[in-house]
Amino acid sequence: YNIEDEIKQEEYYLSEFKFEKGDVLRGVKIEYGTFGTPQYDEKKHINNAILYFHGSGGSYSSVKRINEICGPNLAIDTNKFFIISLSALGSPETSSPSTTGLKKNFPQYTLKDMINIQKQFLYEKYKIKHVKGIIGNSMGGFEALTLATEYPDYMDFTIALATSYKNAGHNYILSKLEKDILESCENFEEDKEREKTLKILAKAIYSYGQTKTYYRELSNEEIKNEMEEFAEECINDDPYDLLHRNIAITDYNIEKQLSQIKSKLLIIGIEGDEYFPPELDAIPLNNIVENSQLLIINSIHGHLGSSELKQFNTEINEFLKEFKD
Repeated sequence: YNIEDEIKQEEYYLSEFKFEKGDVLRGVKIEYGTFGTPQYDEKKHINNAILYFHGSGGSYSSVKRINEICGPNLAIDTNKFFIISLSALGSPETSSPSTTGLKKNFPQYTLKDMINIQKQFLYEKYKIKHVKGIIGNSMGGFEALTLATEYPDYMDFTIALATSYKNAGHNYILSKLEKDILESCENFEEDKEREKTLKILAKAIYSYGQTKTYYRELSNEEIKNEMEEFAEECINDDPYDLLHRNIAITDYNIEKQLSQIKSKLLIIGIEGDEYFPPELDAIPLNNIVENSQLLIINSIHGHLGSSELKQFNTEINEFLKEFKD
């Protein structure tokens, strides 16, 4: 089973969306994709939806990260669930500073806006008022956990993958550094200036993706080449998109709201994750939330090891078993 063969890019337009701070945007484009098998209640509303939230540099297609546990008779059984993945508010192809042309004048959104627009889309497009579950990876985990605290009756289960309940410590430092690097660019409209800034930013965050062991096993020449390749991949990012996203997530902290979670919670950490070390994020989250379970992936790829879920297909299947009826 290959998600990339099953999912296709689709789009939907909300007539308008009201932001938390009061701004209203009309004709809001939502990029999304679906796969799996929808099931319906007596009112012909879909009642087996799973909503996927992607990481900061991703899009709706990033749902392929969970490919190893998706398919007939796998943990996320595509005969039993209907999976919906959206490109988050502020991401290219969904309404964002770059794609609307508003750039710095695009409304400054919040994490609550990012989940509220998804809820509005699900109701307008599919008449969905309640989802079976939500899955969030990295920044998507910020969204998933925020949704689970703000609307605790909206879902039956939550899976938080390689993420945390707050942006703190070294992650806050990185967020501050990202903002400082972007704001050091004197003119985003000047191609060379913008590209130079985006390359420096990419190189600053490069070392967070994999484990220390992964980098140590590379030669310095190999590291230099990987850094350059990563930087080249990032030169087409839009700095206004990055700045708005940075502001939305930098002060994320829902530690005091975690007691509001009602859904069954599965927390998946990754040993060697430089963004979210399990001992600082996944394990404390598991200790705070009563109705939660914890799994720790062992991967040399650290944060990027979130795609290696096959090793826990049995455990995740057991976690989801009660939701497949």
